Amino acid sequence: MKNQTTAERTSDRELVVTRVVNAPARIVFEAWTKPELFKRWWVPKSVPITLLSCELGVRVGGKYKLVFSANGSPMEFFGTYTDVQPHARLAWTNEEGGQEQITTVTFDERDDGNTLLTVHNLFASKQALDDEIASGGTSALPETLDQLEELLTT
Repeated sequence: MKNQTTAERTSDRELVVTRVVNAPARIVFEAWTKPELFKRWWVPKSVPITLLSCELGVRVGGKYKLVFSANGSPMEFFGTYTDVQPHARLAWTNEEGGQEQITTVTFDERDDGNTLLTVHNLFASKQALDDEIASGGTSALPETLDQLEELLTT
């Protein structure tokens, strides 16, 4: 049975997604920070895009860059890591689109050895979050986290 993903808009600019992942925090953190693992779960299979390249400079001040192909057109997502606490916390900026969004992920290992994953997104404005929800950008995260869990349990 899959673990459930919950998403809650906690303010005009904030969206918080939580899920228990059946793996220790160390392993879940590695899946978020090692490109060879990240590429295997990040893009939802139901979305017709391909992850062409993945650069993750996981350190405070390090940069990341993801290049996708959607309908033959490239799209780039990039930003800067602002907080890196191995096996506990990651934070980065999303700098494409001219409005900075901040994403923070915490990895809280529970007594049963599983990890409570919390993804907190702070959008630049209420309109930016409204637009993200309207575009369906936030609805893919449960599928993405299903794929993460599948990777970690195989």
